[in-house]
Amino acid sequence: MQLYELFILAVSLSMDAFAVSICKGLSTGRPRLGHCLTCGGWFGGFQALMPLIGWLLGVRFQGMIVSIDHWIAFVLLALIGFNMVRESRGGEAEELDCSFSPRAMFPLAVATSIDALAVGVTFAFLQVDILPAVLFIGVTTFILSAAGVKVGAVFGSRFKSKAELAGGLILIGMGIKILLEHTLLA
Repeated sequence: MQLYELFILAVSLSMDAFAVSICKGLSTGRPRLGHCLTCGGWFGGFQALMPLIGWLLGVRFQGMIVSIDHWIAFVLLALIGFNMVRESRGGEAEELDCSFSPRAMFPLAVATSIDALAVGVTFAFLQVDILPAVLFIGVTTFILSAAGVKVGAVFGSRFKSKAELAGGLILIGMGIKILLEHTLLA
């Protein structure tokens, strides 16, 4: 996987966390640096941890499904992408409290990083160097989530659905790219 592809993937995966960070900033009103760092830490940490766990699972079962790994990668990325597109079109407002306690942040961090677990499984099939990849994803998510808190306080919820839509479309595109590379070049 090329660096630009990893960057696009990292930004796409962080769109859920960015959208939730916007909502947290909106609910806080006047966020402090600590709020930004808390969101960035939780979301960035989980976005790095989940693909690592997915990669470990994928490596374990890679030998059994190597002949269809590109299809698995395509299906997982497409499903994640379509789900993000669907959520962006939903229009339902998510109710978030302004708490940044572990009790409030943990479920949000897990929920926004589940898609990264599936991407981690595809990393095993694509022979991705996992430690630099998960660190890159985690740092990218940290930066976008921390910025999202400020964006939410300043601009409100206007960008939440657009961020989810863009992230979903990019993940679908990456899934199609992987499928085409393996079926047309094989």
